[in-house]
Amino acid sequence: MTRNANFAVVAAILSMICVQGGASFAKQLFPAIGPIATTTLRIGLSAILLYIINRPKLLTFSGKQWLYCALYGVGIAVMNLVFYMAIQRIPLGLGVTIEFVGPLFLAFALSKKWTDIIWAALALTGILLIVPWKSNGVDPVGLGLALLAGSFWAVYIMMGAKLSKIMEGKQAVTTGMLIATLFIIPFSIYDGAILNLNFSLFSKGLLVAILSSALPFSLDMIALGKLPAKTFSILTSLQPAFAALSGLIFLHEYLSIYQWLSVFCVVIASIGTTIFSKRAEPKSKPLKINQQN
Repeated sequence: MTRNANFAVVAAILSMICVQGGASFAKQLFPAIGPIATTTLRIGLSAILLYIINRPKLLTFSGKQWLYCALYGVGIAVMNLVFYMAIQRIPLGLGVTIEFVGPLFLAFALSKKWTDIIWAALALTGILLIVPWKSNGVDPVGLGLALLAGSFWAVYIMMGAKLSKIMEGKQAVTTGMLIATLFIIPFSIYDGAILNLNFSLFSKGLLVAILSSALPFSLDMIALGKLPAKTFSILTSLQPAFAALSGLIFLHEYLSIYQWLSVFCVVIASIGTTIFSKRAEPKSKPLKINQQN
């Protein structure tokens, strides 16, 4: 592996650490302002940072571009809000594992290879290991919310793919985040917890925004420019494991052996699907997919 490729792998790993670290810090805000206000802070501040960096040419967009950006932005807002509501109830590692099933099963649905049945079965096994068949302390509502967030993640990916065909990725992501902010603000005002903000909470919200969007966006652009799409996808498959480790380190969330096994099953299923996929593009620059947590 060349020096540039090594640097790109490090960038991709650092991106995942930032994303999951950002989710851990976001969860620490829940007792003070709740998931709705936290989502508003994270999305709103991220949108401002991305706007300053990318300067989208909003006045030049066509009607179709605005429509797609609107659907994309609403998807970002709902996906993040539902995910934060989920990890308020369940450990971060489990939340990301269940959410990851959304894009994973999207890949299965779009594939025509019978071998993907194996990976689908492995992912399903991972889910079944988390489901609280008995009273094991895992909140079923939290699991359901994480699964719903995963469904919105799959929709978000499909919309992102459509959007990337009609406008530049950075322009689309920035505009989508601005629309997501406008969408989430009324919910935040109705919730009222945003009024409890002080300088300390705002500073933590800014840290969440930087870790969850600004830094990983930049790092992923580096990685995507130097790595094959398949290699980048394999690295991204490690997100549930990084989430579990982040929850353990920053939130002291301890998973049972079955829950760790569940994370392992989903990660292996995702890696397997990626490796054995017939589509192997040498380079790819898809829209940012780390907006989920």
